[in-house]
Amino acid sequence: MSGIPVKPAPEGGASGFAKRLSLFYAAIFLLVGCHLPFFPVWLNWRGLSAQEIGVVLAAPLAVRILFTPGISFVADRIGNRRLVLILLAWASMLSFLLFVASTGFWSILAIAMLAALFWTSIMPLTEAVAMEGVRGAGLDYGRIRLWGSLSFIAASFAGGLILQRWGPLSAVWMMILAAACTVLSAHFLPRPVGKGRLKRATEAPQIRLNDAFALIRSPLFLLFLLTTGGVQSAHAVYYAFGTLHWQSEGIPAATIGLLWAVGVVAEIILFWFSRHALVRTGPATLIWIAALAAVVRWGATAFSPPLWLLLPLQALHGLTFGAAHLGAIHFISEAVPEKMAGTAQGLYAAFTAGVAMGIGIAAAGPLYAAFGGHAYLVMAGVGLASVAGAWILKRAWKGGRLVAPDDP
Repeated sequence: MSGIPVKPAPEGGASGFAKRLSLFYAAIFLLVGCHLPFFPVWLNWRGLSAQEIGVVLAAPLAVRILFTPGISFVADRIGNRRLVLILLAWASMLSFLLFVASTGFWSILAIAMLAALFWTSIMPLTEAVAMEGVRGAGLDYGRIRLWGSLSFIAASFAGGLILQRWGPLSAVWMMILAAACTVLSAHFLPRPVGKGRLKRATEAPQIRLNDAFALIRSPLFLLFLLTTGGVQSAHAVYYAFGTLHWQSEGIPAATIGLLWAVGVVAEIILFWFSRHALVRTGPATLIWIAALAAVVRWGATAFSPPLWLLLPLQALHGLTFGAAHLGAIHFISEAVPEKMAGTAQGLYAAFTAGVAMGIGIAAAGPLYAAFGGHAYLVMAGVGLASVAGAWILKRAWKGGRLVAPDDP
């Protein structure tokens, strides 16, 4: 047994690891809950057209494509994801502060891209830290991650009330305050092995560029990226114009906040029972279920359903996002060697939330300008294509690593 490496216990034990990470997830999604529903409202208030709003929301995703995999690779290489997350959180908050002095489309676009340089790399590194706890300490990822969803509910619901009381200007200040909370909670993240010092090469196997390229060349990993990218990018019209469309139909801001929250409540329920769901289905099947739900959700939403029907359709967010996310995170955990976890998460984020979502949101502006709510029909079509991809992935992947690890 002496030749088998023993993974050290996380700082503060399993319970302390989970609490610190849950706090960080809550802070991250406090910002997401302010940004996603209300940033487009602020952009509209600043006088940007539907096409310009689409560009401002989509262009920063291109930054994710260029920089997130590299930042994730560096974090894996030095073995201190906590330090990288702290630096990214500080840089993100300072970037969001610049929106206060922004004037006009071009300055807003430049600041949004600067913020994206730092902000978009936080989530994939956090997911890698979380799955390290799942593998090393037997933690339940879903029950850690659900604190982010709870925070999103609080932010979207309270944000709707704040927006109704103080107007669109309040949206950017909510984002800045949430970014400050992310900075604070980043300093409470558990330290890596070695009391915060960078790991030596003898303490953990180091990832090489060849390892990353081998993963990119894997046909099943590419199919995984295309499929999950399709499921998530099918949310593009909803993310970019959901709030504005509901406002145009006369739905009050507080009710809109409630509609956003309903979807995340369903997501939380799935996360709470995620361990059971994964045992019964497996990661690839969860992605397939998410794609099926996307066809139903966006196909029905395209026809401006009444509020009583919007509520259950919003509850499908638990599948269209929640099941797809759970399936993707656990697929990476099972299919990719641990030393490559951050890099794999970075590639997943770069493609799914960068390439795929960037294309989706860039298209959402012209689609919504031309067809209004019927633009959701295109999203249903994207979901249908993802159903086929997920089915192939489900049949082709039999478990195990997509690339052969050379860990000791």
